[in-house]
Amino acid sequence: MNHLKGIHHVTAITSSAEKNYKFFTYVLGMRLVKKTVNQDDIQTYHLFFADDKGSAGTDMTFFDFPGIPKGVHGTNEISKTSFRVPSDESLDYWIKRFDRLEVKHTGIKEQFGKKTLSFIDFDNQQYQLISDEFNKGVESGTPWEKGPIPLEHAITGLGPIFVRIANFDYFKEMMEKVLLFKETDKEGSFHLFEVGEGGNGASVIVEYNALLPEARQGFGTIHHAAFRVEDRSVLEEWIERMNSFGFHTSGYVNRHFFESLYARVAPRILFEFATDGPGFMGDEPYETLGEKLSLPPFLEPKRVEIEKLVRPIDTVRSTKEFVKK
Repeated sequence: MNHLKGIHHVTAITSSAEKNYKFFTYVLGMRLVKKTVNQDDIQTYHLFFADDKGSAGTDMTFFDFPGIPKGVHGTNEISKTSFRVPSDESLDYWIKRFDRLEVKHTGIKEQFGKKTLSFIDFDNQQYQLISDEFNKGVESGTPWEKGPIPLEHAITGLGPIFVRIANFDYFKEMMEKVLLFKETDKEGSFHLFEVGEGGNGASVIVEYNALLPEARQGFGTIHHAAFRVEDRSVLEEWIERMNSFGFHTSGYVNRHFFESLYARVAPRILFEFATDGPGFMGDEPYETLGEKLSLPPFLEPKRVEIEKLVRPIDTVRSTKEFVKK
């Protein structure tokens, strides 16, 4: 069986695609590599923020479902997303940046031997930065070369995702026997699971919590998390594997930028398995990634209709020069 390679992407829900674009571009310095729509709900934007090249394992994506209520954090949810930065010193840089830009954060803490810095956005979406200083395992991506963050401190990819769960025994068994993760450490109610080469880019931190009420999905919460598989043939192995364990799955789905399988592995926990390619570079030049509305071929005939449904958002950056500070 070909193991999962690590985190592929995390998809969350925002109250405002415009605010979301500004926060990720001008505050976090991540590159918008694709501006498209939810393929299952064409009136909804789907924004992809990633590293300089749109590499698998670096992208955080967002839906802005019209009229959706604010989510409520609780148990049985994918609760937090991590972003990798090069060093412990980088976290000192980010504290100063967050203070200057009035981003709420917790200060630097340590978990499983790694320095971290938790923060939130305007929707109370939960994030953390994690230092790669002592990291071993899956390599990270490339910082956005022309972005606003000095390259020695810029975000390079996704780190561990956090899952808060009420039935830990079930979830541990599912992670180990079905998804082939290994539990490698424990601190209090937090359990570290790793897969493949391991490290920050291939970890899930599971928090056992049976006290909080059930989470409720809405803006400010995570919709699903995805894990990397090499290609279509490996994806087919995982389709067969998930079916053999009795999970209800989506079956094969072609998302154009990658190929996928979706499975709800626990109450309110939706995992995706996604191929590393084809990626985001096929329909736009490198210099202007994410500046125009990109549609997969099966939606291209509906472009006029879709452009009337989604409001214009100015995402042009190729004509701007960011001062790194």
